[in-house]
Amino acid sequence: MLLNLKNPLIFFDLETTGTDVAVDRIVEITYLKVYPNGKEELQTIRVHPTVPIPERATAIHGITDNDVKDKPAFAEIARNIAAVFEGCDIAGYNSNKFDIPLLAEEFLRSGVDIDLMKRKFVDIQVIFHKKEQRTLSAAYKFYCDKTLENAHTSEADTRATYEILMAQLDRYPDLKNDINALSKFSSHNQNVDFLGRIVFDNDGKEVFNFGKYKGQSVEDVLKKDPGYYGWIMNGQFPLYTKKVLTAIKLRSAFGKQVQ
Repeated sequence: MLLNLKNPLIFFDLETTGTDVAVDRIVEITYLKVYPNGKEELQTIRVHPTVPIPERATAIHGITDNDVKDKPAFAEIARNIAAVFEGCDIAGYNSNKFDIPLLAEEFLRSGVDIDLMKRKFVDIQVIFHKKEQRTLSAAYKFYCDKTLENAHTSEADTRATYEILMAQLDRYPDLKNDINALSKFSSHNQNVDFLGRIVFDNDGKEVFNFGKYKGQSVEDVLKKDPGYYGWIMNGQFPLYTKKVLTAIKLRSAFGKQVQ
């Protein structure tokens, strides 16, 4: 089966220093770029995170400080990675909640302007959980009848994610072989920022999706509690969330559009 693609689709996986999108860093990225004609390009890149890799992270993915001591920092390769992703839709496993937000943070820290929000996102984990409720290794066994060797290496996880999507399309007749449909099905919310701290409600209005103002209009909250903006801007929130919040604040004050 060929994926029904209008744009190239990039499957990717990150190995990182931890799970906090706002502060942790990439140590390895693998991408598998699938073109509309079925052509595939696979590459794995080790990255110097510029901070020590915690032992708990190494215990998961096996990458040590010594393994990346001579590798480039993300800022050195950010423009090359952006060029690879440019014009592509994006797929991964738990990518909507982790890999895409963290990648966006790394681009922002590197000063690289790439608007990933223009792309369609397909999260294979969400499809799996809506259909079967399991983990990546279990998904690989369930859909592909294979054991996931070298789990938690980015290349093995990336390849398995691609194979699982293909098997999901074979298994579920109601799952349309179309990136727009897959993106919609594999999303829980219509996010304004990558991590879903701000989402669109049913009327297309930006609302907070966390904390004491959850479900309330961002513009209304910023008017009645101006200090909330400063609290977020000074807190350990992702850079992209802060960027979106600032854009909404400027639009509310001066009529500028959210970028």
